[in-house]
Amino acid sequence: MSGHATFFVILWITLREVFPEWHGSFVQSLTRIIGAANVLVVVTAIVGLWLLPASDRPVAAPPARAAERSTPQPTGPAVEEAAQPPGVVATPEFARQVKANELGLVPVLMYHRLVAKRRSSIDRTPAQFRQELEKLARKGYVPISAKEFAAGDIRVPAGKFPVVLTFDDGHPSHFAFDAGGGPARDTAVGILLDVAGRHPGFRPVATFWVNHTPFGLRTEREQAAAVRWLTGNGFEVANHTWSHPDLRSLPVKNVRKQIARLDRMLARLGADPVTTMALPYGSMPRAKKAARQGSWNGTRYDFDGVFLAGAEPSVSPYAKDFDRGAIQRIQSNGKKGECRKWCSQYWLEWLDKHPGKRYVSDGDPERVSVPRRLRGNIEAKRRPQVNAY
Repeated sequence: MSGHATFFVILWITLREVFPEWHGSFVQSLTRIIGAANVLVVVTAIVGLWLLPASDRPVAAPPARAAERSTPQPTGPAVEEAAQPPGVVATPEFARQVKANELGLVPVLMYHRLVAKRRSSIDRTPAQFRQELEKLARKGYVPISAKEFAAGDIRVPAGKFPVVLTFDDGHPSHFAFDAGGGPARDTAVGILLDVAGRHPGFRPVATFWVNHTPFGLRTEREQAAAVRWLTGNGFEVANHTWSHPDLRSLPVKNVRKQIARLDRMLARLGADPVTTMALPYGSMPRAKKAARQGSWNGTRYDFDGVFLAGAEPSVSPYAKDFDRGAIQRIQSNGKKGECRKWCSQYWLEWLDKHPGKRYVSDGDPERVSVPRRLRGNIEAKRRPQVNAY
């Protein structure tokens, strides 16, 4: 009970005992007085809020969602605020204000080895990887996993852009434990955590598509420790086939064996249910459906997304023409040789120059916000969520 309410109750009891003949009339008067006072308080509050600048007015937020798995992040008020799920309900006016376009293009970046001296065109140095992450963070990109992207579960703050960081082959440079039992600083995970620590809001999230010796680890105990640490800390570990063959060269039965056998291993190691896979060499099996769905020796698989080795950004998972059985990716690289037009530096610069083509979040995972002219391009099952402006 508030202080004001307590005061009135005590006053009422005292007067009733001391002046019983006044009791009836006083109760009526007191009721009118309290009612008038409440109205005055409400009117004063409304007028005060109306006089505030629009940017200072409080905005109602939906009920908080359940907390996600804990992810190692730097601490501090700014980081804690950025780590919270988006707390807005997008309206057409709000979507217009943040220039939301959730049918825009999303860069799905593809990495292989991180090595001090590059031996292959697809290698990157740790310094190059760090530089690209820093650039993404400064530009307003927020990492999500391939699993989240393929499922259309994109939880990015309003006005920001999703990016998917993916690593093929489970190379030792992607993840290793240091002497203290945490991720080694010079691995992809260590670098990503470090960059995220200096850029609050830049989620330390990535997808690792592995083969039968993830991260070069030989014993099942070591493999399980690595997989469980990663999945327990917000990363995705998923399917890149058992032995990395060209699936197009295999009969369908062997395609299914390659995929199901790896899924079975990941389940044994304690990974989350696997919902994505990346095609070795980006090579699609002759029976395309076998890459996404199938079974072998009692193990079934059914992926939300199959990823290519591609050469351009992916269309939005909410778009009519999104093909979850062949999702495009972009090789991380500079603008030299074959990469003059097809790799990450080119495409990130292109998206900067064509901001209307890029996916821009409305901050509300329950709505799909787009300019009105694009609403007809949304897939049928998402149309009840459309927020056009």
